[in-house]
Amino acid sequence: MPKLVDHEERRAHIIDALLRTAADTGLHAVTMRSVAIEAGVSVRLVQYYFDTKEQLLLAAMTRLAVRMGERVRDRVRTAGPSPAPRDIVEAVLLEAVPTDEESQTFHLVHTEYAVLSVTDPALAGQSFLAAPNEMEDFLAGLLTDARQAGDTDPRLDARQEAVVLMAASAGLGLSVLLGQRTADDATAVLHYHLGRLFPGSQASDDRGTTAM
Repeated sequence: MPKLVDHEERRAHIIDALLRTAADTGLHAVTMRSVAIEAGVSVRLVQYYFDTKEQLLLAAMTRLAVRMGERVRDRVRTAGPSPAPRDIVEAVLLEAVPTDEESQTFHLVHTEYAVLSVTDPALAGQSFLAAPNEMEDFLAGLLTDARQAGDTDPRLDARQEAVVLMAASAGLGLSVLLGQRTADDATAVLHYHLGRLFPGSQASDDRGTTAM
């Protein structure tokens, strides 16, 4: 009997080929042909699953976002069965620091995508802004919970602080990509700021895997 085709697996294979190509040559240089060569398939097969390069790029960003969410959840799990707001905030922010090949690829492609979306009408739109906006809302909610629990300054503006955290983590991630500072230095900066936000807590590295 002929082997049944797993279409989701094949789509993922093509998307991963795009990510590898983008990490090597830059997202601007990626073509349907270069992705097909990297994936070891025909251009026609790539076009069967993705009508345009833009569709392929959007699919890649979705895959990266899902994987980043999984990595954040993995970090949170190390804080124990009942993680405190700081544990979760820390897990989110530390994923903004490129510390391995996968996270470096995520941040590199994400940054390039952001730049391309400014000038490419086919890429510009709410789909790109949705994830950062959702993350900002999520952080604001966590900070609100922490304030109500007495873990932060009662005068803290959760929304404004969430914006600051998002901007700081993105800037630190970019500085690591550019070689301005090391991942360890960027992580130390984040821990420093979190220590100011949550003066009664400790960094997860200091308290091991015990939840607050």
